[in-house]
Amino acid sequence: MELLKLEIVTPDGVIFDNEVKQVTLPGSEGEFGVLPKHATLVSLLNAGVVEIETQESKKIAIAINSGYVKVDETKTTCIVDGAVAISGEGNELANALEEAKKLLKSTESSNIAIANAVAKVEQMAKML
Repeated sequence: MELLKLEIVTPDGVIFDNEVKQVTLPGSEGEFGVLPKHATLVSLLNAGVVEIETQESKKIAIAINSGYVKVDETKTTCIVDGAVAISGEGNELANALEEAKKLLKSTESSNIAIANAVAKVEQMAKML
């Protein structure tokens, strides 16, 4: 199975660096998916949720506020201003969800983009 290297970097450091099956990103023109051997592109990222499928088919979600992404055939690099991993259990998950909502609401993106991202975070909370 072919995999894609994904890096998500904030000013505080790398928050994700691993090989994945696929990733869905909140691009400035709408969400888009990236698979191994994707055509090269550079795009702005809006506030939203990065959805990752790991090589073990585990789903990971990371809320971001803004940034950009560079995609090539073997590697995807996201440079973002802020990010919060939506993971954990019980109180840890509840705290991560609240932090994700705060991060998304603090951006200067359109109200519609923020509302969509917050709704996605809340929907994920119900599924976890």
